[in-house]
Formats: sequence, C-alpha cells, structure tokens
Amino acid sequence: MHGMTKTALFIRRQAKPGQREDIRRVWEKYVKPRAAANPAHEAYYFCYDNHDADVICGFQLYTSETAMHDFLSGSWYADYLKEVGEFVAVAPQIAPPTLV
Repeated sequence: MHGMTKTALFIRRQAKPGQREDIRRVWEKYVKPRAAANPAHEAYYFCYDNHDADVICGFQLYTSETAMHDFLSGSWYADYLKEVGEFVAVAPQIAPPTLV
C-alpha cells in the first residue's frame, strides 16, 4: 500500500526453565507502562506459547520505524535488558516482518 510506514516486530523469547513469570514481571516493570503511554505503539501483545511453558511471543506495531528506534533507545532499555537477562536462556529471536 502506498504510504504505509508502520513497522512491526515479532519477538520469541526463551526463558530459563520455570522462569517465564519472572520475564513477565520484568516486562511489566519496564516495558508495559512505557508502551501503554507511547502513542507511537499501535499494538503490543505479550503472549505465552501454548506449546512451550518457557516461551514468550511478542508482537509490536509502531507508527513508523523511527518511532520503534526511539522507543528502543530509551535510557531505561539497558536496565530492562540487564534485569530480564537473568531469566532468559538464549538471545531472543527477533523477526521484523514486512506488512502486506
């Protein structure tokens, strides 16, 4: 579509065994309130994988790529990554899709 500038992200995060709730707690502390207050976030879904008790899947939709970069470059983000890093098994899989 002409003029479509929205940017989306799919993120799959693998928690250490039994630590998915810890990731959720850290996400709710850092990310959830900022995403909720961010007008450039059109959608943010934090989801539990029904087939793997240690996996979280996320979907984000931003108004633009610039808005995504602005959000992820906030001064709080390094603190979030440090704290959530205690509970993740491997680096997250991040797949920026093309919106069709």
